[in-house]
Amino acid sequence: MNFLLGAFKPACNILITFSDAKTRKQVPMKKENGQTVMVPLFHSQENIAGKISVEPLQGKKIEHNGVKVELLGQIEMYFDRGNFYDFTSLVRELDIPGELYERKTYPFEFSTVEMPYETYSGVNVRLRYVLKVTISRNYGGSIVEYQDFMVHNYSPPPSIDNSIKMEVGIEDCLHIEFEYNKSKYHLKDVIIGKIYFLLVRIKIKNMDLEIRRRESTGSGANTHVETETLAKFELMDGAPVRGESIPIRLFLSPYELTPTHCNINNKFSVKYYLNLVLVDEEDRRYFKQQEITVYRLQDS
Repeated sequence: MNFLLGAFKPACNILITFSDAKTRKQVPMKKENGQTVMVPLFHSQENIAGKISVEPLQGKKIEHNGVKVELLGQIEMYFDRGNFYDFTSLVRELDIPGELYERKTYPFEFSTVEMPYETYSGVNVRLRYVLKVTISRNYGGSIVEYQDFMVHNYSPPPSIDNSIKMEVGIEDCLHIEFEYNKSKYHLKDVIIGKIYFLLVRIKIKNMDLEIRRRESTGSGANTHVETETLAKFELMDGAPVRGESIPIRLFLSPYELTPTHCNINNKFSVKYYLNLVLVDEEDRRYFKQQEITVYRLQDS
């Protein structure tokens, strides 16, 4: 039995370290198994450099056909799990074919790497960046090691950011007007607005404001849409009267938002909506939805 266990053990240990590991910001990332690990955070156009240490197990010799490291940006659809679509693929050859008897360390560097999309983990899709080390072998299969890292990209504040003004009504029963101070918000922003009741002839029980995320994957007839309610904020409990005005002040920082993603590599999109929900005394629900843009602002 011990012999069998030994047969499946890797012939060496591979350790990937980043050159600025001690100073680079680490952020939490949830893995497929549900565990959360800390990984380094990078931004597009940065250099990604470090060392790869390969150490054969004691008394073992590794015959190989070469050692390489790849930097991959990948999209995986969960209905097609295991099949990765590479939108970024860079490779550095580290060693020519030969034999390894003892620990060997290889430096590597990828300069000003174009990483156009942010790391994203959603309901039906994930986008990830990874370093992949491969020791190619004829027999026993190649030895592969992965190191995840995360990418965030910043956007400048929008030059034009119009407020949102909308009316919603049911003829001769209800007429309300609502206003949000802008249509584009950064991840730690505050939604400020007002709701005006111009006509109220139905008995409203309560009113909520929801933040919804809509993730769409695939295209054409194969498009799959998943909507999540990320936040629910009670604006009012009880019946409003005509002429009443209700202020809105909703902080975004407590919620796990991502930037808006528009048609990432023709694979997926992520959009955000403010959804106003009114409930009357007969439990009928009235909705009004408005799309907003969410972006990542550089920390000052």
